[in-house]
Amino acid sequence: MRRLFAAVLPPDEVREHLVRALRPIRDSSAELRWTDPDTWHLTMAFYGNQPNDAAAVTDHLSQATAFRRPLRLHLRGAGAFDRRTLWIGVGGDKSQLRELMADCSMDSEERRRQRAHLTVAKRCNHTRDVWLMEDHSRALSVYCGPEFWVDEVHLMESHLGQGRGGGLCYDIVDTLYLR
Repeated sequence: MRRLFAAVLPPDEVREHLVRALRPIRDSSAELRWTDPDTWHLTMAFYGNQPNDAAAVTDHLSQATAFRRPLRLHLRGAGAFDRRTLWIGVGGDKSQLRELMADCSMDSEERRRQRAHLTVAKRCNHTRDVWLMEDHSRALSVYCGPEFWVDEVHLMESHLGQGRGGGLCYDIVDTLYLR
């Protein structure tokens, strides 16, 4: 079985801009587990464990991306899910992005929950971190990164515990193009 999801990967210059913006916060918040910028992505849909050949997911994703135009996006704002996960939001062609995310999803329940975001940190189990997460999301609420074109959606495979420091590691399984 393979653990699969569809994602958009921000370009290097977009990731570097966010790394610079996060640096003062990262330096003062060792209590948080910061995600590796090399793994940053915008999840379009999560498919979970799938058969090794992943043909059904690839076919579905091919249909979802067919006849879609490229999107113009930028990373913008921030928030925290359940005071546990610090994320950066997305601006730009948001309505087209929501449509693409809905089409990429194979689960009707997931379609209703989706919110485009990029996870940058997770809270450790310390009481003080609860308030840190809210403070950081407020501080980053004014963040606005450079614009970028999205013309690819990647089918990704996640490998638990195989990344840096025992974190996640991702491989691109397939790339589908928006035309």
